[in-house]
Amino acid sequence: MSIFLIFAIGMFLFTLVKKLRERSGDSRSGGAGVLSTTDRWVRDSFVPSAYGLVPFEALDTGRAGPPPSPQRVGEMQAVADAAWAGDWRRAAAYVAAAGEDWDERWSRTELLQQIANQDDSWLTAWRAAEPANGDAGTLYAALLVHRAWEIRGSEYAHKVPAERMRQFKEMLPAGMAAASKAAEADPANPGPWVVMITTARALSYTHGQFENLWAGLTARAPHHYDGHWQALQYWCGKWHGSDRAMLEFAERAVNAAPVGSPLAGMYLHALTELDSRGGTGAAKARKSVPVLTEVARSLARVDDAHTALPRLRHLLAHYLLEAGLKDLALEQFRRIGPWCGAHPWDDADDPAVAFNRARGRAAKDAVPLERGKGDATAMRL
Repeated sequence: MSIFLIFAIGMFLFTLVKKLRERSGDSRSGGAGVLSTTDRWVRDSFVPSAYGLVPFEALDTGRAGPPPSPQRVGEMQAVADAAWAGDWRRAAAYVAAAGEDWDERWSRTELLQQIANQDDSWLTAWRAAEPANGDAGTLYAALLVHRAWEIRGSEYAHKVPAERMRQFKEMLPAGMAAASKAAEADPANPGPWVVMITTARALSYTHGQFENLWAGLTARAPHHYDGHWQALQYWCGKWHGSDRAMLEFAERAVNAAPVGSPLAGMYLHALTELDSRGGTGAAKARKSVPVLTEVARSLARVDDAHTALPRLRHLLAHYLLEAGLKDLALEQFRRIGPWCGAHPWDDADDPAVAFNRARGRAAKDAVPLERGKGDATAMRL
């Protein structure tokens, strides 16, 4: 076969595949393709306010949910300013004020970690003044692990340059040792155990070793949200588990979630993990209607002010829609309001359009709340 004939056949096949993609709406060059009946309805007839949704023009792609209150922002800024001025006592009081609300205490520790990552001289002074303080020790351990991950980056292991991987692995044992020391200093605090669980994944702990750490965490805080998220990562297929192990872990979290806790959201994170490694999250959602229904019920009882809730609502709306639970999805979109700066919409070229398309699909078969009182125009796809 001549090279010219091979070239001609190749061009023919390339053109054929391109046309098929365009006709199916999968054009890689951004073509809209042929719209489904539902998508045509969204484009031509969907009026968001008729279904209790904010108008398209009001959508905000800058945030996943409403901003924190000015009071909370001011409090956090005051802690940062005091720390950078050398006053560690305000930071110590800030994290201690969370008491035994361990999720909130960890959230405050993460804020202090961000502050210390820019300038940690105040943390050095705090540790020198109070060497047995568990919060200071936890923060120091978390900072060491965080800086190790900064060097490694978020790429898959085979894509990380050898020198960066070497530095990463060299730094981790110090983080684990610091967390262990903090746990000894403050036996009731689950924070050091969250750091150890995070580090164990990177140090390739065996299942038995990891389970020992997990027992230590759950003995202190059985429903710790961030601790569960770190464990979910350990059990996923790209680390030391499998899709099945990860999903089973996530489903146990759903069943164990107490009233007011966002813990049931672990199942949504598990579906997102499946989507990130092969796009099977939506297919699993369609087989998980009872679990997703329970996740929706559980998250409905979480305080609107909880910092984890906005992003979970976006994931919940997405997977409820994929599962065909349109009424429940529509309710989530009503709760979300104008905010659409979150996954999965922010993966699209235009997050507002992707978000609005999903809202329209959820509303397609619903009864409008008020006829004739909608937006001035329907939204185009």
